[in-house]
Amino acid sequence: MTRSSFVALMAVLALAPVSRGDDAKDAASLQGTWLPAEAELGGQKFPDEVRKTIKLVIEGDKYTVTVGAQPDRGTLKLDPSAKPKAMHVTGTDGTNKGRKIRAIYERNDDTLRICYDLSGKGRPTEFATKPGTQLFLVTYKREKP
Repeated sequence: MTRSSFVALMAVLALAPVSRGDDAKDAASLQGTWLPAEAELGGQKFPDEVRKTIKLVIEGDKYTVTVGAQPDRGTLKLDPSAKPKAMHVTGTDGTNKGRKIRAIYERNDDTLRICYDLSGKGRPTEFATKPGTQLFLVTYKREKP
C-alpha cells in the first residue's frame, strides 16, 4: 500500500461514524439503577429532600425515573460519537409523556453525569447550569446490590 493510499484510508476511517458495537457497549455500561448524589437546576442546588427520593433505572433503551412514588417512563437514544456524548429522552408515561428532552452524558466507573435541557429547546453544551435556564445537572452513583 502506498503512503497516499494509507493516508486516504486513515482519513476515511477517521470520518466514519461510530460502529453499532460502540453504541451497544456504551448503552450496556449505563444499564442498572442509579441514585442522584448531587443535582442542580438553573444554577441552584436541587433540594436534598427531593433529590433523595429520586431513582433512575435504565433497562435496554428504556428508563424509569421514580420521584417519591411517581414513576416517569420513556425511551433513551444515545449518540456516543457526539462531543460531549448526547442522549435523546422521550417520555412515554408519566409527567413527561410526549416530551422530548435533549441531554449530554458521561460515565466514569460507577458515576454517571447527565445534563438535561428541560426546556426542550436544545442540547446542553457543557456539564453546568446557569440561572434563568432549565438546565438540570445530575450526578448519579450506581446503586450497589
